Amino acid sequence: MKLTIEQERSILTEILERKGVILEDAEIVTDVTIDADLKGFTSHGLGRFPQYIIGLNSGNIKIDTDIEIENETVSTALINGNHRFGHVVAYYAMELAMDKASENGVGMVGVHDSNHFGVAGYYSDMALMQDMIGVVLANTEPAVAPIGGKKPIIGTNPIAIGIPSNKNYVSVDMATSATARGKLLEAMRKGEKIPDNVALDSEGNPTIDPQEALKGSILPFGAHKGYALSFMIEIIAGPLVRAATGSKVTGTANSRKICTKGDLYFAIDPTVFGDLEEFKNEVDNFVLEIKESGDVFIPGDMEVRNIKRNMEKGINVDETLAQELKKISEDLDFDLEKYL
Repeated sequence: MKLTIEQERSILTEILERKGVILEDAEIVTDVTIDADLKGFTSHGLGRFPQYIIGLNSGNIKIDTDIEIENETVSTALINGNHRFGHVVAYYAMELAMDKASENGVGMVGVHDSNHFGVAGYYSDMALMQDMIGVVLANTEPAVAPIGGKKPIIGTNPIAIGIPSNKNYVSVDMATSATARGKLLEAMRKGEKIPDNVALDSEGNPTIDPQEALKGSILPFGAHKGYALSFMIEIIAGPLVRAATGSKVTGTANSRKICTKGDLYFAIDPTVFGDLEEFKNEVDNFVLEIKESGDVFIPGDMEVRNIKRNMEKGINVDETLAQELKKISEDLDFDLEKYL
């Protein structure tokens, strides 16, 4: 099955509203989901959507709680998401960080008691589009074993950074593991193997079987360097923001469990350091120097290419995922076919 962006938007919004989600929240969740699919992060887009329905059904994703600011200064805030949709909490947090940055040059907002928020780069893009630098850090439930170990203790712990420019989309959104856990789930759903040098089975042996990898652990990217970065993010997005760490983090992969992970959102206004246009021109000059060095990409180029292709050709939906969406629709007495 293949969906146009308009079809995907209509289907997801309709399903969420039928689950009692208010329109404003439904539109944010849908927008973030589509953003992931357009950029090619399908494991964090429509492929993740059935887990959100499980979260709603289990009561671990709340639709009627308030997002609370627990602590606040002129440039920082700590938010209790009260287990609303992670997308909605993250959107609120980055907007608050940008408001503080516009007043004070920098805004930093920590979050606990939220939920899986889709693709991290959506929120760094929010800052980028307001001519600010955006940074997002988060921890996730254990998937990565420490170097030399077998037991997964650390999350895939993503980092996203967006930088404003006049001519280029300058953005990175990546897990600190060799692959995102969602990629393993997607491969298992599709009956596909995973690449070499990505994961270990429960005995610590290399595997290309996603099911065995999920029982075992994902390797950190860049060996000890990725492990060290993920370790640090675990703390910055954990106890710093009153969230869990290590084996105590739950609910990001299995939405039948309450989510205990944390996030940290930064917004930086470049004008506190100098002229905005000068900064953006320097970014573009650096990009030009990189691109003139050969047939090379910058962070963000792959997403731009994927967005163009997927806008034109639509989003592929594998048969297993299509059946999951049909089952969700049937349970809600919702005619999916009318949108197809």
